[in-house]
Amino acid sequence: MFVKELLKKYNGKTVVDGVSFELPKGKVISLIGPNGAGKSTVMGMISRLIAQDDGSVDFEGKDISKWKSRELARRLAILTQSNHVQMKLTVRELVAFGRFPYSGNRITDEDEEIIEKAIAYMELEEFEDRFIDELSGGQRQRAYIAMVIAQDTEYVLLDEPTNNLDIYHATNMMKIVRRLCDELGKTVILVLHEINYAAFYSDYICAFVDGKISKFGTVEEVMTKENLSEIYRVDFEILEIEGKPLSIYY
Repeated sequence: MFVKELLKKYNGKTVVDGVSFELPKGKVISLIGPNGAGKSTVMGMISRLIAQDDGSVDFEGKDISKWKSRELARRLAILTQSNHVQMKLTVRELVAFGRFPYSGNRITDEDEEIIEKAIAYMELEEFEDRFIDELSGGQRQRAYIAMVIAQDTEYVLLDEPTNNLDIYHATNMMKIVRRLCDELGKTVILVLHEINYAAFYSDYICAFVDGKISKFGTVEEVMTKENLSEIYRVDFEILEIEGKPLSIYY
C-alpha cells in the first residue's frame, strides 16, 4: 500500500498536509503523535472511510477509490473508535458479519467453520451466545477482532484498539494485535496514543506532528530521546525492558 501526498482540510484548516509513505506487508505499523496530529484522519483516508481532498492511496496496484466495496472488504478490514452494534446481536452473529463479503448473505458450511475457528481463536466459545452489550470492554474488543479474523483480509486497520481499556486488557489487546501478524500473517496498521505499546508490539512507527509525518522507521529508529522530544514537545528519557525501548517523560 502506497500513500501519496494525502491532503485533508476541515472548515478551511489543513489537518493532513501532503502525507506520503509505504506500508510494509506482514508487519505491525503504529501511527503515533499528539492529539490532533492527523493520525485517525490518515487512517480514515487509507481505509476509504474519509475522502481525501488531494492525493491518493495505491492499494494492490489500483487507487483505493476504484475498488468495489465488496471486493475491498475481502482485502481490508477496519475497526474504528466508533464501532458499535446497532442491533441486539450475539457474539456469534457479530462474527458472522465478517463473512458477508464472501457469502452473499448466505452462510455456507465453510463459512460456519471459519466463524467457529475465529471465535475459538479469540477464546470466546463460552460467550458466543451472549449479546455484545452484556460483555466487558475487553471481551467486546475480542469479539470485534474475531469478526475481523472471520473477514479473512490481509490488511487490518485498528483505530485506538486499547481505548477505554484498563492496562491489563489493553496489554492483552496488543498481544492479540501481535498474534494477528505473527500467527495469521496479517499486515496490521493501528493508531495508538500510548507510545510504549507502539514500542513493544510494533515493527514500524509512523509519527505525525501537525498533520505531517515527522518520523517513519523501525521502532529502534524512531524511539529515541531526541525524536520523541521533538514529536511530543516534552522531554523524554528512554529506558530498555526486554530488549525494547521504553519511554518516560518528565
